[in-house]
Amino acid sequence: MPELAQSVKTQSVKTKKQVVSEFRQSEIIAAARRVFAEKGYIAATVDEIAALAALAKGTIYVYFESKEQIYNAVLEDDLEALRALTLEKIASAGTAREKISAYVNARFKYCEERRDFFRIMYIEPSGSPVLSKAKAREWLREPVRQLAVAIEAAIAQKLIRPWPAEILAWTVADLTTGALQRRLSTTPATTAREDADFLIDFIDAALHPLQVEHSHSDNLEN
Repeated sequence: MPELAQSVKTQSVKTKKQVVSEFRQSEIIAAARRVFAEKGYIAATVDEIAALAALAKGTIYVYFESKEQIYNAVLEDDLEALRALTLEKIASAGTAREKISAYVNARFKYCEERRDFFRIMYIEPSGSPVLSKAKAREWLREPVRQLAVAIEAAIAQKLIRPWPAEILAWTVADLTTGALQRRLSTTPATTAREDADFLIDFIDAALHPLQVEHSHSDNLEN
């Protein structure tokens, strides 16, 4: 047993080569993120990525076989970080409304911190080697599923309108994406906090049970 424990411990300790490799890859990904965000996939070159990372072009190819592989690594790195952050915030929230608010806030916060990533994801031309938007939708499927579960529970308790939970959850996701795209493609007159609060309030108002419709009916009868 001691031998087994020692073997497991040895396997869990990274070698110096592994540490250096991970560090180099993270440097390349960080540089590539900036280059792709500024130039787009088509115009960006491995030479520019290497120069920004302060590495020889040949060193880049030690870790990545092609520009496309670098591009995918950038997307996967950021999408996984965004997914983890979003799930963490949703899990720590209580009610369905709070979870929706947590989702919106997490996306806006990450967008402000990683504007380069969001530019790649939502403003990348169709000539890029992967469908960025489709990839983002797939990676965010679990956060949206978590929202749908919370929404379904709230509907069962008659706390929000009885709309299809999954459709409503994806609507929240799409509205959030649209708001972020607008911020990235224009020079907004509002702050990110103001935009996030507006979106949360808008969704919250739409979720209220049917008393609003009842009051409209009462007005018609009067």
